[in-house]
Amino acid sequence: MQQYNTLIVRPLKQSTTMKAIALFSASLLFAPMVAAENMLDVYKTAKDNDAVLGAANASYAASKELVPQARSRLLPTLGGSVNTSKTDRSIFIGGQTGPSEMFNDNSWNAQLRQPVLNLASWYTLGSAKSSVEAASMQLEAENQDLVVRVIEAYLNILRTKDRLDTTDAEVTAVKRQLEQVQQRFEVGLVAITDVLESQAVYDSTVVRRIQAESDHDISFETLSTLTGRSYDKLARLSQSLPIVNPNPKDEEAWVGTAMSSNLGIKAAAAQLAAAKSDVRARRSDHLPTIDATATYAENVTGGQNFFGANAGDTTTENTIYALQLSVPLYQGGVVRSRVREANARVTQSREQLLNQKRLVTRNTRNLFKSVATDVVRVDARLKAIRSAQSALEATETGYEVGTRNIVDVLQAQQRLFSSQFDYADSRYNYVLNLMRLKQSTGKLTQEDLEELNQFVDDNDLVERVVSLSSR
Repeated sequence: MQQYNTLIVRPLKQSTTMKAIALFSASLLFAPMVAAENMLDVYKTAKDNDAVLGAANASYAASKELVPQARSRLLPTLGGSVNTSKTDRSIFIGGQTGPSEMFNDNSWNAQLRQPVLNLASWYTLGSAKSSVEAASMQLEAENQDLVVRVIEAYLNILRTKDRLDTTDAEVTAVKRQLEQVQQRFEVGLVAITDVLESQAVYDSTVVRRIQAESDHDISFETLSTLTGRSYDKLARLSQSLPIVNPNPKDEEAWVGTAMSSNLGIKAAAAQLAAAKSDVRARRSDHLPTIDATATYAENVTGGQNFFGANAGDTTTENTIYALQLSVPLYQGGVVRSRVREANARVTQSREQLLNQKRLVTRNTRNLFKSVATDVVRVDARLKAIRSAQSALEATETGYEVGTRNIVDVLQAQQRLFSSQFDYADSRYNYVLNLMRLKQSTGKLTQEDLEELNQFVDDNDLVERVVSLSSR
């Protein structure tokens, strides 16, 4: 397994610039033995506190209720009603007003209804199941995306800290160079232009250092958004992290896996299935439905009978069993309109599935190429550090003998520091692109994060530096 280790910059003889560079490189290797949060710790916290994932869980819980709601249209329903009325009645006999009376009528009924034939409800249930499957895929996609978001936010903190460390070392080196040039100017060995050039570069480097400090401070806020808590110390990636090509090293194999396992594609396919079931349901709205019913009714009435005699309370009971056939003949054109709408939804879902497949194919190919390029880039940037160091050494020697000027030296210093940061940056890009490649195939899991976390050095810490604007 190929590994890349931090380049320890060799100090140049009588070179304070190289001493500063060596101190910077050493600071990347040695840090106080203090416990800190690592990637897995941050991820576990984010999994419990991330608002985006929390909303996705709630959305999935809501979507799951579509199935019992659709199934309820196929299950028995039981309903009833109660009625009471008060009657004040007077009876006329032979033109004479007879005695009046007041009595109550009380009734109640209960009905059990069981759908026997309702194709629209059956197809609606199928559509609901497909919609829940799509929601399940979307939730899993959010879980995978959280892994990537945590890694990205974590690596961005390490990235900004490396930038800050680089600019710190550069400020130290340029400041010392400025002091040496001023000393030489005072004894007449260099012109005032060398002093001015050094001063301008120093001022510019200080500005970049201030910006790097601010960027580093700000980078912690993204992690706080994911986890709901603040961090002051995080563990760095170990230099033993292997930088290797994707396995298998076959672009088409990765694309094939993505086509069959990508969660976005699966969700889009499930949405298409739901839309097709919905078309069948809407077409079935014009078909007859059959319901079986069982009804029990009881009525209690009081008062006199037809001849004026007091009959007391009379109770009537009825039990009715029936099959009810309903035929929707015309509903104002709403059925045809809903069918057209459902067909349009199918076309929409089909196009979205096609677009998702194209996007996944493109992204998978691009990420595969990016990872393969990152592997080569890391190695090349490691070599670039050595080349920049040798170039700086030669330039400083030329400046000592008068064949190179101070501008050449300062530019060579900047190239070296830039090469050191680019090397670290390329390692972070490699990790992030590799995780995104796995996400594209739908195979990214917490185990991938746990494997990456094995290459986090808990003894090499990144400490939060509060920017000047926050003090």
